[in-house]
Amino acid sequence: MKLRDLGEDRLLNELLPRLSPGKAVVAGPGDDCALVETHDRGRLLVLKTDCVVEDVHFLPGTNALDVGWKAMMRPLSDFAATSAVPQYALVTLILSERIDVAWVKQLYQGLRRAANRFHVSIVGGETSSTPGPIAIPVSVIGFVERDRWVSRGGGKPGDDLFVTGQLGGALKRKHLRFIPRLMESRWLTKNFSIHAMMDLSDGLGADLPRLARASKVGFKIETESLPLSRGAKINDAISKGEDYELLFAVPRRESKRLQKKWSRKFPKLALTHIGSLTPQSARSLSAAAGNPQLRGGYVHFQQSS
Repeated sequence: MKLRDLGEDRLLNELLPRLSPGKAVVAGPGDDCALVETHDRGRLLVLKTDCVVEDVHFLPGTNALDVGWKAMMRPLSDFAATSAVPQYALVTLILSERIDVAWVKQLYQGLRRAANRFHVSIVGGETSSTPGPIAIPVSVIGFVERDRWVSRGGGKPGDDLFVTGQLGGALKRKHLRFIPRLMESRWLTKNFSIHAMMDLSDGLGADLPRLARASKVGFKIETESLPLSRGAKINDAISKGEDYELLFAVPRRESKRLQKKWSRKFPKLALTHIGSLTPQSARSLSAAAGNPQLRGGYVHFQQSS
């Protein structure tokens, strides 16, 4: 059997049950970030690693500043999904000896700009040569208050589903210049009961079913209500991925208050109600069965860029 026969999610289902997280692990593999107990009883340690790979996350010839920006912002978007505060980053550069030094300097300038935006310190990393494509893994460490962290697995039947911003924007190169919703996420968990949350990196068609499976619920959405980027179609919003917006579930009783306060706090950023979580049933165990209009999303090992 080849990886293309499994895809990302089924591969992880094969690998993750064999891991043995220690007792200090609050949230481990399968969520947006790992959370670990520390001596500080009020806060949890948060860890995340992510990467960008040439021909997967950016095309050859892409501006090095944009590549560096995206490499840093991808793990920070997962911090937003957890409502965590990033502090330190480790950057690994896997590069060909044929690359110009000037390109690498610009790449690092993009990394620094992105890190500085959220007061993250780059404290180390690694370099390695490769005959293959460029790859830039970035690991981020930070914290979240014990009463503020959010996972994918807390959604409840009846919760309303919301997304920030517009979807389908990768077509207009938004995926290279996005800003993670860290500020918005922190505001949400300070003021509302956010039951479940994740960032939309692989498309709504892949990520919403992941949130539903983690929460052991089903879902229904109103595809005609999806907020579309200019020029995007509904299928782009569902399947193209790399929007890096927040998808979250909130108790229905808080929805009206949320929408009212959001419009005052973030008047330039849309917040859209797209559906709700439902009781789990055999029919809702898969995206295709639960909602035929939600087929799609990016699945590693089964698709090329």
